[in-house]
This record gives sequence, C-alpha cells and structure tokens, in this order.
Amino acid sequence: QGQLVESGGGLVQPGGSLRLSCLASRYTLADYAIGWFRQAPGKEREGVACISSSDGSSVYADSVKGRFTISKDNAKNTVYLQMSGLKPEDAAVYYCAANLMRRSCIGVGPSHEYGRWGQGTQVPVSS
Repeated sequence: QGQLVESGGGLVQPGGSLRLSCLASRYTLADYAIGWFRQAPGKEREGVACISSSDGSSVYADSVKGRFTISKDNAKNTVYLQMSGLKPEDAAVYYCAANLMRRSCIGVGPSHEYGRWGQGTQVPVSS
C-alpha cells in the first residue's frame, strides 16, 4: 500500500553531485515524515536525512550535513535528496521511506519506525 519509488541514482565521480527523487502519494507526504536511508555492502542501513510533513523542517546525519539537502514538492508528491561533494564513502543503495510513527522528524529516526520502503536506487561513487 502506497510504496515509495526512488529514482535518480547513477555513477558519479568524487566531488560530484546527484539528485535523488522519491515519489509518494499525496496522502503519504501529508501524513508522515519522509526519510532517506542508505546501505552500503556489508554495512547496516544508515539514516541520512528526514523531512517533516508538518512544516518541511529537516534533519541530517552528521556524515552528510552541509553536503546533502532534503526537500519536497507537494505539487509533484516528490521528496528530493540533493547530494553534493560526494565521497567514495557515500556509495550505497539509497532508499526513501515514510515514518509511520511521526509527522515531524526527531533525528532521522530508527529505521524500524519507517515503512512503505521503496526498492532503492544505487549510487556508486568512483573515478
């Protein structure tokens, strides 16, 4: 029900930029905070950023603060993750999901609070 759909991944060089998109239903964006997570091979899933449904405020993991920006376009039912200054350690499969417990972000939040996960989009970072 109402799964999210990510797009925009692809190979990028270190220092480069990429924008990921997360398409959701308007009900999902209205009712739930939306988070971006990533998972690299052999590593646990990591919360990257979260945007609140209530006021559009956002929070970031320390590892991406100042380089990544989360935003949303309610008219397009889409949440974006603009990534710049990409590093090899940013390489991962990126997922978006809805925080089914909150409308506002308190940190990115643990992944178990999230549902309606998308299938993920891969972001390799390599020269």
